Amino acid sequence: MSDPRLDLVAAELQAAEARARLSGTVAQLQGRLDPKVIADDARQAGLDAVNAGVDGAKRYPGIVAGAVAAVGLLFARRRIGDALRRRRARRPVPASPIPRSKD
Repeated sequence: MSDPRLDLVAAELQAAEARARLSGTVAQLQGRLDPKVIADDARQAGLDAVNAGVDGAKRYPGIVAGAVAAVGLLFARRRIGDALRRRRARRPVPASPIPRSKD
């Protein structure tokens, strides 16, 4: 059988090691959750995304131009539709059908 005093000392050492690991983990979390660190990480991620977008636009300018044109048409669809409706409404409508000759 083992000595209870040795078991107690071993348990206290394990508890001290666990507390040290926990305090290290808490310190790491506090460092990661610092608002300045979070803001810097977000800023860097935004810059990386912008740089990737610019690089993609330089490599594929036709695709970017097509996408911008599609978005522009999407936003202007009402104005385009209104202009087409007004244009159709201005055409004269004949009062009666024009008879066709049977040649």
